[in-house]
Amino acid sequence: MVTFIIALILLVVGFFTYGVLVEKIFGIEPERQTPALTKTDGVDFVPMAPWRIFLVQFLNIAGLGPIFGAIMGIFYGPAAFLWIVFGTIFAGGIHDYLSGMLSIRKGGASLPDIIGDELGGGVKLFMRVLSLVLLILLTTTFLSGPATLLQGLAGLGTMQFSGRMIPIIWVLIIFGYYALATVLPVDKLIGRFYPIFGGILLFMGIGIMVVMLGWHGAEMPEVFDGLQNRQTNGLPLFPMMFVSIACGAISGFHGTQSPIMARCCTNERQGRWIFYGAMVAEGILALIWAAAAGTFFADPEKGLYGIDGLQAFAAQHPGENIAALVIDKVSRSWLGTVGGILAIIGVIAAPITSGDTALRSARLIVADFLKWDQRPIPKRLIIAIPLFLCVFGMVFVDFNVVWRYFAWTNQTLAVFTLWAGTVWLYKKSRIKNEKLNIKNYRYGYLIALIPALFMTMVCSSYILIAPEGLNIAPEYRWIGYLIAGLVTLGCLIGFCYWAKKRAS
Repeated sequence: MVTFIIALILLVVGFFTYGVLVEKIFGIEPERQTPALTKTDGVDFVPMAPWRIFLVQFLNIAGLGPIFGAIMGIFYGPAAFLWIVFGTIFAGGIHDYLSGMLSIRKGGASLPDIIGDELGGGVKLFMRVLSLVLLILLTTTFLSGPATLLQGLAGLGTMQFSGRMIPIIWVLIIFGYYALATVLPVDKLIGRFYPIFGGILLFMGIGIMVVMLGWHGAEMPEVFDGLQNRQTNGLPLFPMMFVSIACGAISGFHGTQSPIMARCCTNERQGRWIFYGAMVAEGILALIWAAAAGTFFADPEKGLYGIDGLQAFAAQHPGENIAALVIDKVSRSWLGTVGGILAIIGVIAAPITSGDTALRSARLIVADFLKWDQRPIPKRLIIAIPLFLCVFGMVFVDFNVVWRYFAWTNQTLAVFTLWAGTVWLYKKSRIKNEKLNIKNYRYGYLIALIPALFMTMVCSSYILIAPEGLNIAPEYRWIGYLIAGLVTLGCLIGFCYWAKKRAS
């Protein structure tokens, strides 16, 4: 319990300390007109209340990620708590804040345009493709997961495909909702109802935490017990855990969502609370579920404690979606019937509402590329329908396969976002702003550079070592780490060369 309490305090303190520093380094301009005010169109650029934007942003970025990822991450041991805390404060918070604020500064630009403006036209084109692939994979994931959970609560028609049972009726119902939310103006469904679901998701997390802290059936995992790898499948803690826990620490998907809410902000002062703050809230949610999964399944009579109990539970359900089973079992047992239903609704609503905003973000990326005005409904449909067809086709691919490829693509997108933020902050640090009375931090770009280097190492080594990558044999994994280290070093050298050339 000590580790959990300290981690929770660090996340809150991090928001009020490091988050303030990040805001100062960025240099907000409260008097600057935001795109929500200068480009109001009644569809995507719509001014909204800050509290409403925060809840929508939180719900958009939460989805299954901080819950499923945290549950799968705790299999690696208490080291998961450290990654959630320090990843959220020093990587995820930076990533989300910069992607949101740079979108505001660049007129509500989508993530590929933000990255391309800083890293070049070729990178912009690549990021458009990578972002669309990520968003399609994510929408598929956030369609299949909730459909499976709903099927467990209220079974409807299913169909068999390649030996798997697909809850086709729930898939079609959710898919129909996605179509509406993707095309309708942002304030009709998203702005009106999502704050409610965001509140339910927060209630769920708080309810689980309260019961967990008052439950003495077993001890929580503690970092004092050691940070060794507890995973039993033979995969290394680094980099696997750092990709498994994505949305609860840092996630490239968040960068695609921030511009949606950036188009609704009315003052740059709101940025820290909405972007950095929503990331911290998500980190807290991930922390709660990691602790709950690592605590609930203890069985002292069988000699199973904490994570060992979770490992035994997973062994009893081979080939099944363990995270979904954990959510269902913990919610029903700890929160009772009513609380369990609300918790499950929160877990279902979160991915559904992230799935539709993922499709909305994909529509905006394509629209920005084509420079199409999105006020006419036919133009929205021309872009949206091909995206719908791609997602529906991906539903018939194994969920676990889709999730693994989504996880790596997701973190790779975060790498590019951090490098773009590094370049922007470096250029800003060399510009005098006496007229605006904004202090420039000469080495402020380090807040983005350091996590950019770390995540470059994570993603480079993952694609070499992971089973869905090159799958280097265990005895030769050192070669993968060496190559990833050289890639990371090459990126640092390239940045230093660019900075020196720009300075001259």
